[in-house]
Amino acid sequence: MVIGRRGSAAVDTAEAAAVAVRTLAVLLQAGSVPLNAWRHLADSGDASARRVVDRCGEGLPLPAAIEAEGGAWRDAAAAWEVATTVGAPLAEVLRSLAESMRDAASAADDVRIALAEPAGTARLLLWMPLAGLLLGFALGFDTLGILFTHPIGIACLVAGLLLVLAARLWTRRLLRRAQPDPGSPGMHAELVAVALSGGASISRSLRLVDDTPARDHLQGDRTAAVLDLSRAAGVPAGELLRAAAAQERHDARVQGRLRAARLSSQLLIPLGVCTLPAFLLLGVAPLILSVLSSTPLPI
Repeated sequence: MVIGRRGSAAVDTAEAAAVAVRTLAVLLQAGSVPLNAWRHLADSGDASARRVVDRCGEGLPLPAAIEAEGGAWRDAAAAWEVATTVGAPLAEVLRSLAESMRDAASAADDVRIALAEPAGTARLLLWMPLAGLLLGFALGFDTLGILFTHPIGIACLVAGLLLVLAARLWTRRLLRRAQPDPGSPGMHAELVAVALSGGASISRSLRLVDDTPARDHLQGDRTAAVLDLSRAAGVPAGELLRAAAAQERHDARVQGRLRAARLSSQLLIPLGVCTLPAFLLLGVAPLILSVLSSTPLPI
């Protein structure tokens, strides 16, 4: 069960990226040119910035060098590319992006914390059949010998191991389905707002966002509805898009907690169907067979 650890690493990377993006915004606002800002950040010890500078030194364009970091940096690369294309103020864009990335990382962190307890319980319960087997051996019964030599014991061993494997796969699938979706919620709306802040039209803004490196995990369903509302009400779309992005992040946090709450009850299904029968087959059945085989038959 490495899902929780991977999720933790992803959240830590997103938080580090948010801090770095905010630092870049401050450096740019102070008058540094973009590549020099990245060099200053690299000199401060930021490993991601050092790799970005090295890629730029090899001739890779800055947005592509940022995108190569993967993870949350793909959103930063997309915002950087859109802002420089339309001429939006880069420092303000990065400052707003850093807040969005930090909010998204906080939402993912809440989900990870909510999932920690049911995931830990699932891992513990999966060891229950083995614990039952070792308990019988510790009490002095030849449970291991029964499992490997007695015909019924061999059948119990095979069936029990198959049930343990099924429980592990079933539990892993439930945990995977409870994980948050990749990418930062609301980032499509944020990027469209960035393009609009540079004076681009709505159609061009949508095209620019669709051409960014982060397009694979961007969802623009809510963006289209917000743009329709903006046209109908005759109000600027930028603030509406940012509000929609914030709402998407809030919804992602709520949905993640709900998934974690449902996971606690869903994990009872593989427990009852696979883990408990495996415990009986590997722990209780060999113990009973050992007692019966050691009891002399009456004459």
